[in-house]
Amino acid sequence: MFALSLQSLTTIFKHLIPYLASVSSQIHIILITNLTLISSETTEEENKKKKKKKRKKKYNEISHFSHPQHILKFEYTEVPFKCDGCKEVGIGSRYRCSFCDFDLHMHCAIPSLSISHPFYTKCSFQFLSRPPGDTPRYCNACEKDVTGFVYHCKTCGFDLHPCCAKLPMVLDDGEVKLYLYRKVSSPCHRCGRKGRSWSYQSACKKYNLHVACVREMLVENWHELYFGGGKGSRKLQSQIPSLKNTLQTAHKRSKGKVKKCCEMAALALQFIISAVLGDPTALIAGVIGALMSRA
Repeated sequence: MFALSLQSLTTIFKHLIPYLASVSSQIHIILITNLTLISSETTEEENKKKKKKKRKKKYNEISHFSHPQHILKFEYTEVPFKCDGCKEVGIGSRYRCSFCDFDLHMHCAIPSLSISHPFYTKCSFQFLSRPPGDTPRYCNACEKDVTGFVYHCKTCGFDLHPCCAKLPMVLDDGEVKLYLYRKVSSPCHRCGRKGRSWSYQSACKKYNLHVACVREMLVENWHELYFGGGKGSRKLQSQIPSLKNTLQTAHKRSKGKVKKCCEMAALALQFIISAVLGDPTALIAGVIGALMSRA
């Protein structure tokens, strides 16, 4: 075998040492860079989680000018409540102070300072904690009294309950599609009249319900809705036959077609109730579900 002298080995190592030092330095730089990137990614991910948690906490708990003494916590309920902001009935999502039994609709708890509406293109609605002036005012959407939070147009004098102002222009659950109109020519399946308040009408034009009529149903059954129980459910279910009778009078068809018509109207009513109560994202299966019994 070829043998190297000590002098030759020394010479080789002398030449290798700078190279090894250079390689070692490069490896060190690569390691430091990678560790920095990993640390940066970890920090960024942690910051995202913190921001997400902060946002979640922000919307889970809020302070509100109408109830400054306590924090309001977000919750979901299938038990109807009276909103202490607009003084209207609500169900589903709300902000609540359990110490004081204080509740706010989502739209009342987190209002917009000003809004516009496609039905009133020349109006600018400002959020007010109480109706302006000393004369009684009513909501132009549902025709009910305005006694609390309201969106008011100073120029035109129009008023909208916060939940009415935020009613979706289209309700679509995949089975029934409903469009919001300021006025419709066909009669309401609840009261049998035309005109009156805003209305939701199906795409086929066969089902029409006034926003005011839905609110009337809720007011009429407020105690049953609030306290619940079997009697309340039976009373609520009694509202559907009156709707069914209206349909039977309006549509002289076979029993099968009338039944289908009633079922579709019931679905429409369920969807509209969820929207009017300030929670259009969910169809309430509990108390409101009793309204939709398909006899």
